[in-house]
Amino acid sequence: MIPLVLSPEVAAAKASRQPIVALESTIITHGMPWPQNYETALAVEEIVRDMGAIPATIAVLDGTLHVGLTDEQLTTLAQAKNVAKLSRADLAACMATGGTGATTVASTMIAAALAGIRVFATGGIGGVHKGAELSFDISADLQELAQTPVAVIAAGAKAILDVPKTLEVLETLGVPVISYRQDSFPAFWSASSPLKSPLRMDTPADIARAHLMRAKLGLPGGQLVANPIPAQHEIPPSEMNPIIAEATANAEELGVTGKEVTPFLLRRIFDLTGGRSLQANIALVLNNAALAAQIAAEMLAQE
Repeated sequence: MIPLVLSPEVAAAKASRQPIVALESTIITHGMPWPQNYETALAVEEIVRDMGAIPATIAVLDGTLHVGLTDEQLTTLAQAKNVAKLSRADLAACMATGGTGATTVASTMIAAALAGIRVFATGGIGGVHKGAELSFDISADLQELAQTPVAVIAAGAKAILDVPKTLEVLETLGVPVISYRQDSFPAFWSASSPLKSPLRMDTPADIARAHLMRAKLGLPGGQLVANPIPAQHEIPPSEMNPIIAEATANAEELGVTGKEVTPFLLRRIFDLTGGRSLQANIALVLNNAALAAQIAAEMLAQE
């Protein structure tokens, strides 16, 4: 028996066939300080409810995989120290040893699929790191998209990555990459990029239909829905690209490697933008949660 617990709200939603949106928890434990992390988590859950769906924030607490957190659990997690960051490789070990951990894109997808949830809203996915031809540093998120049947709504891949190579790997793995209402692939903090998106869809209904069709065809995996940050919240590429380059150079100078690269770059970019990068991040997560709720509702309506 899988040690998986549904929150009362999520259990009721499944019983009454309401749309549900999975949410990760690393943004709470590793993305920002208390109490901003707690306030942001509540805001994301609230926008999902406002759009007619039920939020299911996912985390491992004392060895048990929770799909949906009560307010008490969310408050405790937001203030917890030394919480593990769980991807596919870490999830089972954390649970087996009774640990507490926050889920990344990959592990949130795994938990969502186990709970029968087909839509997941996040900020940005991981991908191919710059210099991967030497380091082989490629996020497990990409392989997860290729094998786990969950639609992931994100503002593209994190812009600190090698995004062209990320798109190439997704193509090789057979993952549909769908930009929402635009032809270019969004660049996380920026609404657009010079990269053309492999696919474009303009309605939640079409996105839901594509996901359901993959299941009918027996195709494994999910799809990446790239939802651009609202224009009023973006940091334009002309401003953002030099900042990313400076932060990347700083990381190389200091010899930052492995799992420490992404947190270092995000902290450095936060400093270089005077905090604007975090405000943009919050805005895009809220935007993705709203779209995810619409897609989840469409999936139920089309069954």
